[in-house]
Amino acid sequence: MIKNRTAIIALLTGLNLLNYIDRTIVAAVLRKIQMPEAQGGLGLSNTQAGFLATAFLLGYFLTSPLFGARADKGSRKALIALGVGIWSIATVATGFATSFSWMIIARIVVGVGEASYATLAPTIIDDLTPPETKGRALAIFYLAIPVGSALGYVIGGQIEAAWGWRAAFYVAGGPGLLLALLSLFIVEPTRKLREARGKIIDGLKTLAKLPLFRRATLGYCAYTAALGAFAHWGPKFIAEQYQGQVTDQQASTYFGLVTVVAGAIATILGGQWADRVQRRMPQITETTAFDSRENKLGINALLRICAIGMVWAAPLTAAAFWAPSAWAFFGFVFLAELGVFLSTSPVNAIGLRAVPPELRASAMAAMIFAIHLFGDLWSPTVLGYLNDVLVSSVAMMALPITFALSAYLWWPRAREAE
Repeated sequence: MIKNRTAIIALLTGLNLLNYIDRTIVAAVLRKIQMPEAQGGLGLSNTQAGFLATAFLLGYFLTSPLFGARADKGSRKALIALGVGIWSIATVATGFATSFSWMIIARIVVGVGEASYATLAPTIIDDLTPPETKGRALAIFYLAIPVGSALGYVIGGQIEAAWGWRAAFYVAGGPGLLLALLSLFIVEPTRKLREARGKIIDGLKTLAKLPLFRRATLGYCAYTAALGAFAHWGPKFIAEQYQGQVTDQQASTYFGLVTVVAGAIATILGGQWADRVQRRMPQITETTAFDSRENKLGINALLRICAIGMVWAAPLTAAAFWAPSAWAFFGFVFLAELGVFLSTSPVNAIGLRAVPPELRASAMAAMIFAIHLFGDLWSPTVLGYLNDVLVSSVAMMALPITFALSAYLWWPRAREAE
């Protein structure tokens, strides 16, 4: 059995790494998937290619509240193992797709599998760690987002160049099955469970009435809309905008390298910053009420970190899409992603701190449901359509505008700390 706190966090972080590798594999090989059937692709338009991300998120966000509500009543590790197994098998199945409809079904099933894991893993980490180290622990866990995303771009680009785009999905799906089995051996920390007769809708109604949770979620929606569309279309934009300067493989690889370096730095800094500002706040303990003034002040401090990151990122993202060369583009994106990933640990910490302890799994599920329904569920498809009807640089300007909106939504309001 796995009882050690560090070992559990390491296992869950490894699963999160695979999670994000899988998500960005599609973006890494997107141009090849869009090639005509005679050239080995599926002949997809930009709008259809954007819908591949939407399909994944349909399965993801529709089932996350179900997993969250179920986990608030009992064991989480079995649900995690089940979800990881489902997504791993569906990822391999994606590589066998021979039509747009097959690809869509496979990506929906991948989303269902990932919903269980992404909803439940942060709640286990939250239960395992004391208040003064939660920021660092969550930063380690969420470090898998930029690193996993980057590896998806790099691995996808390299495997596609060597063996074709289908092989990328075969490689990405296999390791998850082993880690799914390992997750069954986790010894879960004790926690307060919600009564089984509670209904999903009741939990969601309770969460919607909490101002700080609501503000964090709204800002997260705008953030996720922009980031999801950028992650899906970034490599293709580079390859087409700077054709002759970089190849498809280089576009995916360099985009991944920029993401991993900037994302890792910013995620760690965000977690450390979050811990530092919390130490300057009134003392919080495990017994502090979630709706106390002390806790609200701490949450507002975390919201400020998120907002500052977006204030930094928005103009730099806009500059990237008008950069005169691929290398200037990568420079601007590196600086922008320092701001983008700064919020990773703080915003998820808010999602856990701003709600009653017995509803934390439901809170993570509700947050995931909202950020995808109002965020990246539709944004890759919309941006694909905009790229079909507008000049690409103009279409991509929707992203910095949306980042700016997230800064406004996240900026803390003093009255909500009273």
